[in-house]
Amino acid sequence: ISIMTMFMSGVVAIFEYDLKKIIALSTLSQLGMMMFSISLGLYKLAFFHLLTHALFKARFFLCAGILIHGAGNTQDIRSFGGLSLNFPLVTVCMNLANLSLCGVPFLAGFYSKDLIVELACQYSWGIFVLLMMFICLSLTVLYSVRLTYLSFVGPCGGGTSISVCESDYSLVGPVVILSFTSLVSGPILSWLNFPAPVLIFLPVFLKWGALFFVGVSLLVMLSLQGLT
Repeated sequence: ISIMTMFMSGVVAIFEYDLKKIIALSTLSQLGMMMFSISLGLYKLAFFHLLTHALFKARFFLCAGILIHGAGNTQDIRSFGGLSLNFPLVTVCMNLANLSLCGVPFLAGFYSKDLIVELACQYSWGIFVLLMMFICLSLTVLYSVRLTYLSFVGPCGGGTSISVCESDYSLVGPVVILSFTSLVSGPILSWLNFPAPVLIFLPVFLKWGALFFVGVSLLVMLSLQGLT
């Protein structure tokens, strides 16, 4: 059930254009990851992922709120495009949240997500479950890159009217603080939850499997968006 939750929410997020719905589906996908960890009996690790996920997802929602408010309450990412010129700081903070969500090394999401994936590889689930797990990781990268491209990099859809600038510190201040905490919270929460180092020994193809699928899906989405 947890694997299918991640898979279905990831597939729907790829075809969704509502910014808030994409983030909500992303949250559902990560809840599936937590339930998957619980199904392995890794309750403490599921709580660890809940903590790291809460930090960067809170920043995600705040950044989305700033963008929607600044774009005249527009939630359709097709009408965004080129917002990095108007919101450079929010762009950096939101992309950091995206990278944490994808499990990029040394960001908050990496410390919990990668640990769940590696421990799952030690269980005798069969090739189908492992393949579905890696596909779900790829789907996360796909909809994250798509969101970044359509919102910040792609051509302007012509439907936005920027009415808020980043000089309003009451808006961008909490986002910057959360960005800092999510950068350093990974190792800190890891040390607090697991005082003893967790060493996992896996074959090379499994050890690098997650990063391989993340890299391939990143290249695929960049190619689809015409950036390569």
